[in-house]
Amino acid sequence: MTTTRPLQPEHADVLARIIREDRAFLAPWEPTREESSFTEDGQLEEIQARLEQQALGLAVPHVVLDDAGQVIGRITLNNVVRGAFQSCSLGYWIRSAANGRGHATAAVREMVRIAFDDLDLHRVEAGTLPHNAASQRVLERNGFVRFGLAPQYLRIAGRWQDHVLFQLLNPAMP
Repeated sequence: MTTTRPLQPEHADVLARIIREDRAFLAPWEPTREESSFTEDGQLEEIQARLEQQALGLAVPHVVLDDAGQVIGRITLNNVVRGAFQSCSLGYWIRSAANGRGHATAAVREMVRIAFDDLDLHRVEAGTLPHNAASQRVLERNGFVRFGLAPQYLRIAGRWQDHVLFQLLNPAMP
């Protein structure tokens, strides 16, 4: 069964290996990475930055584990905003060898549970590139609804690209 676990410094080695192996696969969907991010030290810096955000209540970073307990990706609740907004954004990736097996769908389901049940948030938002049909299906399987298109939303693969925006509202909050 696919699960998620909190991101830890000891994940740096395996994450560096995965993103090196899947460099070409991940590149079209992500911001351009510095060369250092493909190293264990670079991943450790990234993990420490995410853990600092978590300590401030701004993020919930996890790794995704397959049925055998092997790390196959990352998933994070980002930009947690409290007050009247009570919302966050969701970002994730799964290594190429594990794609198409329901891992992302299960991981998103778990992180939505954390957002709504543990953090008591009202809304989770996610954006995908317009041609990323697989990621859109993952979101739709989890009840996310498309609500807009954000022109030049994020700098992905070295250029500003439009994103289709999805949201899921906490059904426990009227």
